Amino acid sequence: MSAPDEKAIQPPLPSRAPVRLQVEPLTVAAFAPFGDVIESEGRAPMVINGGMTLRYDDLASVDVGTQGGRALISFFDAQPYALPLGIRAMERHPLGSQAFVPLDEAAFLVVVAPVGDQIDESAIRVYVTNGRQGVNYKRGTWHHSLIVTQGTARFLVVDRGGEGHNCDVIELRGNYQVAG
Repeated sequence: MSAPDEKAIQPPLPSRAPVRLQVEPLTVAAFAPFGDVIESEGRAPMVINGGMTLRYDDLASVDVGTQGGRALISFFDAQPYALPLGIRAMERHPLGSQAFVPLDEAAFLVVVAPVGDQIDESAIRVYVTNGRQGVNYKRGTWHHSLIVTQGTARFLVVDRGGEGHNCDVIELRGNYQVAG
């Protein structure tokens, strides 16, 4: 992973009343433009290991091979944010997808905007997981950093390792807020 591109940061617009972003439940259909919902609910398992294990296959499209990238598996320990939360910046990974799977059954907020060279602030969406769902952001999807609100939570993260610039950070021009 490489450092964020500081040249991508834009100056914010003059201060004004915050735009409250509505939080929606995370569903496969609603999240499809941004990536995959990683969950076993509603999926048919395969029985393996002599009937002792249920396996749920192909839950997300991992896309990390651009420019010789490789899959990188990490643990992230996320600290809680207080709500209401101002959304000031978002990031994207132009060379690979990025997946977050909670290991503690912790619900988390997912703030996203569509893939694009510039962010479409009018298209920012906020979803809340049920604590058992993970997400896999498509390559280039704009997203906020990991947001938990109910205590420290550990996540298994799958993203791209290797050479090349793979993180753009942009400050938002608008004043956005997620309420509690």
